[in-house]
Amino acid sequence: VQLQASGGGFVQAGGTLRLSCAASGSGFSIRRMGWYRQVQGKQRELVAAITTDDNTNYGDFVEGRFIIFKGKGNAKNTVYLQMNSLKLEDTAVYYCNADGWDRYLDYETIWGQGTQVTVSS
Repeated sequence: VQLQASGGGFVQAGGTLRLSCAASGSGFSIRRMGWYRQVQGKQRELVAAITTDDNTNYGDFVEGRFIIFKGKGNAKNTVYLQMNSLKLEDTAVYYCNADGWDRYLDYETIWGQGTQVTVSS
């Protein structure tokens, strides 16, 4: 499966952005999709994740500002991250990922390309 991330960009503090991550391909059974972020020199950290049965979890820093949700219909293989009330410290490269089982039933994690989010004052 391949993951295509989009939606990053520049935004002022307090603004909003929506990231999307579209999964395509076959031979992989997704259990969970999510977003991580990384600032240069720091470890990658969980932003938000959602499982196939709609359980979600968020990084502590989210504090209710972000929502992760799945698309419907033709976008059912897409996961969105709605980011509200963005802060300067949300500036990072955001990575989409998917956990699941490959065709050999090995549990794998797949990463999409990063998308830059820059929050300015």
